[in-house]
Amino acid sequence: MLTHLQELEAEAIYVIRELAAQFERPGLLFSGGKDSIVMANLARTAFYPQAIPFPFVHIDTGHNFPETIEFRDSLVKRLGVKLIVGSVQESIDTGRVREEKGIGASRNRLQTVTLIDTIRKNKFDALLGGGRRDEEKARAKERFFSLRNVFSEWDPKNQRPELFGLYNGHKDRGEHFRVFPLSNWTELDVWQYIKEKGIDVPSLYFSHEREVYERDGAVLAWSPVVQLAPGETVKKMRVRCRTVGDITCTGLTVSDASTLDDIIREVASTHVTERGGRADDRRSETAMEDRKKAGYF
Repeated sequence: MLTHLQELEAEAIYVIRELAAQFERPGLLFSGGKDSIVMANLARTAFYPQAIPFPFVHIDTGHNFPETIEFRDSLVKRLGVKLIVGSVQESIDTGRVREEKGIGASRNRLQTVTLIDTIRKNKFDALLGGGRRDEEKARAKERFFSLRNVFSEWDPKNQRPELFGLYNGHKDRGEHFRVFPLSNWTELDVWQYIKEKGIDVPSLYFSHEREVYERDGAVLAWSPVVQLAPGETVKKMRVRCRTVGDITCTGLTVSDASTLDDIIREVASTHVTERGGRADDRRSETAMEDRKKAGYF
């Protein structure tokens, strides 16, 4: 009898191998966060002792946590995989997107254009992503194999059935797929798997002292790219990340969790989703779904 984590691992590896079998130019979307790190570990396991047969793709906003970039570079070197970086700054410089200005400005939304341009430039026909259905209501609508049309748009009402573990990778010219092997995982599953397999994660996920500010009930990391609103002040607090994204919109958790066991206990007892502090998800009730329809992860 397989354990719960072994069943999830087997399912994810099966999906990853199906992607490798059905598509000619796949890639793995890598953010440097815990889910994409688990994805990297699963891909290594799926093809061991051979090398991972596709590149990692990172959409770089230019406003990342420094710890994320350091970990990314170390991991791809250790795994021996090719890293393709799509630059939001380059998209801004070439006029493909217009940077937001003022209080609350973020490059997170701009990633969509950079991602689509990177897909077209490299002719990817499928991209693995670390999205999970428990993260957010829009992501709960995703299938394992999620078709994107020629404009990289997602239609949540027009998805293919996935019966008996059969995944339909047929596509027309110009279309591509996003593939989500962690669909049935929860945040708690991810952390228990990380502990069980001894997977390294960035120091961001453990309690540390950081300069932060508070806005609309959320604790956010301060950096020179952040413009404070009148009355907002920077202070030091012990915090950790539950999810990692653009530094301008990633909410932090006030926490003393300094070990994996601490994190697992904290996640098991919380009633707030890991994206509950993400400023980009608070812009509207359908913020995530709107971005996904336009081509977001």
